Amino acid sequence: MAAEILRIPCLQDNYAWVLHDAASGITLCVDVPDAAPVKAALADRGWTLTDILLTHHHDDHIQGVADLRAATGAKVTGAAVDIHRLPALDRSVYAAERFTLGGLTVQVMDAPGHTIGHIAYYIPEAKAAFTGDSLMAFGCGRLFEGTAAQMWQTLSRLKALPGETMIYSGHEYSLSNARFALTIEPSNPTLSARAAEIEAARAAGEPTLPVLLATECSTNPFLRVSEPSVRAALGMEASSDGEVFAEIRARKDRF
Repeated sequence: MAAEILRIPCLQDNYAWVLHDAASGITLCVDVPDAAPVKAALADRGWTLTDILLTHHHDDHIQGVADLRAATGAKVTGAAVDIHRLPALDRSVYAAERFTLGGLTVQVMDAPGHTIGHIAYYIPEAKAAFTGDSLMAFGCGRLFEGTAAQMWQTLSRLKALPGETMIYSGHEYSLSNARFALTIEPSNPTLSARAAEIEAARAAGEPTLPVLLATECSTNPFLRVSEPSVRAALGMEASSDGEVFAEIRARKDRF
């Protein structure tokens, strides 16, 4: 049986993600905005949490770690470069490092931009990338600490993953991100159709994540900076990809 991944709503618009690999018994949680809903989901499924993986240090991603670790004994993994502002780590990892959990290979991806020490986790056996606040549906995280150049490099690395990869990001921001994306590519029929689906889903109170990377590549303006339609809309036909990305990010900040 393939790994099962649960979406667990937390706080106002956060998600924790729990992956269970029945073959090995590994159960991991990516980010812990709030321990209570994660503990409830684990109890409902009868799963024992073995690992907690952290993407970055912001409170809305780590404030439930101490409670969840105390309740489960799970081992905590996070970025070595951010060890000074993360909860106590049992495993500190570096960009491009790989480690195994049961039968799963976890590839650590450098993902600065939103924060300097942000990382993402790619698990090829599950066709899953846990991107925190880097790549999001129709968007990317705000640049609180890093630069536009760093975030563009992050998105370029994530975009290079197989198109069949599912993207599990940290927030339910799809609706506002879709509305912004339409200001960049209003004539993109794939984007328009997907934005309508998002509007309907959110109106019904339904979640919009995870999302296929191939879908993001056809609708997310932050991944489409080399497209002639995007460049023409911005009047930046002769600009570099990084410059186009920076302009789109600046426009989103003002949106």
